[in-house]
Amino acid sequence: MGKTIAEKILSVHAGRNLSAGDFAICKVDFTFGQDGTSSIIIDRIKELKPTALGTKFCMVIDHSAPSPNEGVSRVHKKMRDFAGEFKLKLFDIGCGVCHQVIPESGEILPGDLVLGADSHTCTYGALGAFATGVGSTDLAIALATGKNWFNVPETIKIVVSGKVPKGVFAKDIILHIIGQIKADGATYKAVEFSGTAINKLDMDGRFTICNMVVEMGAKCAFMPQDEKTIKWLKAHRVKRRIKPVTPDKGANYENTLKFDISHLSPQVSIPHSVDNVSSVDQLKKIKINEAFLGTCTNARIADFKIAAKILKSKRVASGLRFIIAPASRGIYLEALKLGIVDTFIKAGAVIVAPGCGPCVGTHNGVPADGEVVISTANRNFKGRMGNPNAFIYLASPATVAASAIRGFIADPREFL
Repeated sequence: MGKTIAEKILSVHAGRNLSAGDFAICKVDFTFGQDGTSSIIIDRIKELKPTALGTKFCMVIDHSAPSPNEGVSRVHKKMRDFAGEFKLKLFDIGCGVCHQVIPESGEILPGDLVLGADSHTCTYGALGAFATGVGSTDLAIALATGKNWFNVPETIKIVVSGKVPKGVFAKDIILHIIGQIKADGATYKAVEFSGTAINKLDMDGRFTICNMVVEMGAKCAFMPQDEKTIKWLKAHRVKRRIKPVTPDKGANYENTLKFDISHLSPQVSIPHSVDNVSSVDQLKKIKINEAFLGTCTNARIADFKIAAKILKSKRVASGLRFIIAPASRGIYLEALKLGIVDTFIKAGAVIVAPGCGPCVGTHNGVPADGEVVISTANRNFKGRMGNPNAFIYLASPATVAASAIRGFIADPREFL
């Protein structure tokens, strides 16, 4: 019987033939932690007392960068000290979000097995890696031994076809899919994306879609590894041979789901659940207090380009805060070079340091009680941005930019 991508990658890393449902100990290629999870990783490693780390490991200071308080500063110092002790790569403040700077570093290739102490590690499936988030203690075990245990997931095949309509972007596609599958519809499954609409997506769009599969419960996701993938990898200094991983023709899928997006409208996720999704044109004029363009989902150059196109020669609505956080220093520099940052600032937006920004609610834009935020983030649970009494709507960069101009949730198609 043919194999899915997940079955192939885990078989290679276990050194034996595996199928969905099997349990196996697998060699791990790459691991990482961020400033919200690395403190526990460091504590567990010190308890385990390995003579050397069993696999590649790096840390990223991105969730609270620069530090907003004394307690976080202690965590950052702990990370810096540990990185110095073990001679580890540390992406310090201003480098950007882990799920952007790590792929940019050239460390992730198709077929790799990656564990991250962050739930959106599934983002790296855009490069054909089996990448999944784990808890800090599990990550420490992988660091100490170079291995971890896996239950080989069943795979859902998602085929997305049709011409992408005006005003619709990768974020709209994945929000629509999550709205249909629901938050628990792919729990512990691998997801393989294919279809004409997926093939036409740029790499930024593919990262966006893979980033959000965890919001429907998925363990990991995979995009086609084509010329676009290889070009992106070569542009980011990969040092190993690129070997795409494809599913066998006779691969066994738990389910195959088909989506024709030819008539899809811009989508919005309504508080307080990501799978509570509606078309923007079905929403009444919902007044907003804050707009946020950023996060590991939508803070890449393609996202900034479309937002800048909409904001060009326009102003952010009076009384509204528009906060923008680039996903990496490289993206920030490119946005400066292209004049995008100039457009944002002239429109009345505020640019914060590359990193997670207000997404997790530690700093840089915590909303007040009763305030409404429209964000390009991946989650809108109560308290996600630091205040359980605020309301978070999720949308594409185009919809967020249009809404920032109008002062209420707006349809981006009127600006395109």
